[in-house]
Amino acid sequence: MLIRPIDYFLVAWFALGAASTIYVGIDQYRNNPEPAVMKWGFILVTLYMGPLGLLLYVLADKEPRPGEHEEFIKPLWKQGAGSTIHCVAGDATGIILAAVVTAALGLPMWLDLIVEYTAGFAFGLFIFQSLFMKSMMGGTYWENVRKSFLPEFISMNFMMAGMAPTMCFLMMGRDMRAMVPTELLFWGVMSAGVIAGFVMAYPWNVWLVSQGLKHGLMTVRKPESKFDMAVTNARRSSDGDHGSTHEHNALEAPAQHGAHAHTMQSSVTPAQLAAVSGVSLLALAIGMIAPANWVNLRLSAHQVGGVIMPPGMIMDRDTPAEAMLDMAAVDPRQVTALHGLEERGGRELMPSVENGVKVFSLTTSVFRWTILPGVTVDAYGFNGQVPGPTLRFREGDRVRIDVTNRLPETTTVHWHGLILPNIMDGPAHITQEPIENGQIYHYAFTVVQTGTYFYHSHDHVDRQQALGLYGVLIIDSATPDASLAADHEYTLQIQEWLKREGLTYPAMPMDGAQPNFFTFNGKAFPSTDTIHMKVGETLKVRMVGSNNGFIHPIHIHGGPFQVVARDGTTLPPAARFSADTINIGPGQRYDVIWKALNPGKWLIHCHIGHHTTNNNVETNGGGGLMMIVDVGP
Repeated sequence: MLIRPIDYFLVAWFALGAASTIYVGIDQYRNNPEPAVMKWGFILVTLYMGPLGLLLYVLADKEPRPGEHEEFIKPLWKQGAGSTIHCVAGDATGIILAAVVTAALGLPMWLDLIVEYTAGFAFGLFIFQSLFMKSMMGGTYWENVRKSFLPEFISMNFMMAGMAPTMCFLMMGRDMRAMVPTELLFWGVMSAGVIAGFVMAYPWNVWLVSQGLKHGLMTVRKPESKFDMAVTNARRSSDGDHGSTHEHNALEAPAQHGAHAHTMQSSVTPAQLAAVSGVSLLALAIGMIAPANWVNLRLSAHQVGGVIMPPGMIMDRDTPAEAMLDMAAVDPRQVTALHGLEERGGRELMPSVENGVKVFSLTTSVFRWTILPGVTVDAYGFNGQVPGPTLRFREGDRVRIDVTNRLPETTTVHWHGLILPNIMDGPAHITQEPIENGQIYHYAFTVVQTGTYFYHSHDHVDRQQALGLYGVLIIDSATPDASLAADHEYTLQIQEWLKREGLTYPAMPMDGAQPNFFTFNGKAFPSTDTIHMKVGETLKVRMVGSNNGFIHPIHIHGGPFQVVARDGTTLPPAARFSADTINIGPGQRYDVIWKALNPGKWLIHCHIGHHTTNNNVETNGGGGLMMIVDVGP
């Protein structure tokens, strides 16, 4: 699934890479007089580096016209490119294979780097250099291992010095899908790492070639093959094609480029070799160790692979996996349903009755919830709605709530403010073990209170409640109080959302996680509800702090209201007071009664200006935590 813009880029990049690799492979075997090891070197490097590999092949190695390969590849920069090609082809293959294995095993990143270096060096030295180039170098296999060891060591060190930090910072950055081999981004990071490694190793390979320590590009024209210029010239003569006069000059040397060994003479001094080796080790140490100052290399793909962090979140070497998992975006691939703007949250859930017990069924799931026209959030919710269903009890009821978990993580439910048996209270690992995906937990108790309460997740609370896992509880009194009656009643549940770059993150009052959308009952103004009433009628508003982060000063226009209950407890008449703004903190509830004194459209809204915008934008006079009370005459 293509989740972020980088995914679309990578699809195009790998499509170009595949086309480039096919072209290089076909052209190498049809048209380029080169040893097989170099043919495969360019094929593998183009596979890893995409169009850049094709560019290197065309500029440095592809024979421009028959018979000109020897002359074409003579410049030192091209010889250095060829040396780097067969270094990178072998080393990168070992590194990539090791990265796949270490990710599958769940090794921490610091150990991953060590395994990758070891595998890359071993594959490059023992397979690609000493074995595949044995016919080019002459001598026995172990003689070639000995001769290749130091040049391969130097080249590999510089390559890994470029590749290691590239992989660390990209894999341990915001989008840690890069740690998972089944994700396209993993292969994008591998490609970027190989490119960085090539750039870092190239100048040193130029030096190694210039000192006769490594092979560069070569030409092979086996007798009687299609690259044998005698055969080519004979064909041209028979066709009446005499060719151009410069061709035969380019054919004076091909005999030395047959199947014979390519010997090298080196003039490098021991001091020079020791200095370059030491610098390569220093570069390797910096590349492998320095990232640990900025990213947590103790983490593995099993711990955080696949999660995407919010933009602007501060992540450092001490950020634990648990924090990343709680802060991560909802994976769009986990969404099971889409609910449009017409869907409303907080709908009252009717119970069944079993042996005198009222039974309610709640199911958690991941779904896409529309808060504004064209604006959706990927939410966690109960019964496919945000807020979850309203549960209405009566004082003295015996109730059971069956909670089925369909989230990609464990959960529990806490019944905020209720007096009940401790085992039914809901905190994960304290009063109960969390509910695993697919499991059901039965909460049962007798209702002994009255008033406004709410329920919410109590496992990964900062994540799950912030993503919509909450709902209201209304408990009616067995002996109604006439002073609390009103002509209309409305329950108002507050929520904060963080939506960036098409992904939904749990909003929190911390760097990188500040909310940019706000909702009353799952909708943002101008899509919030409108309450219709007449002059002289009264409205009871149950204000519920179902949000996680901020205190919201809720204000009603058109005259004061009377505060009649707080946190589920009815205030005695003498303790009731008038106000036009009341601060609703997370977890708090206030019941207020407002009387319509004049006709018109009167606002209920949060008095923090930013909370009445949608991603900092006002629409039709506002946004976010706003709704209208439309009073007729």
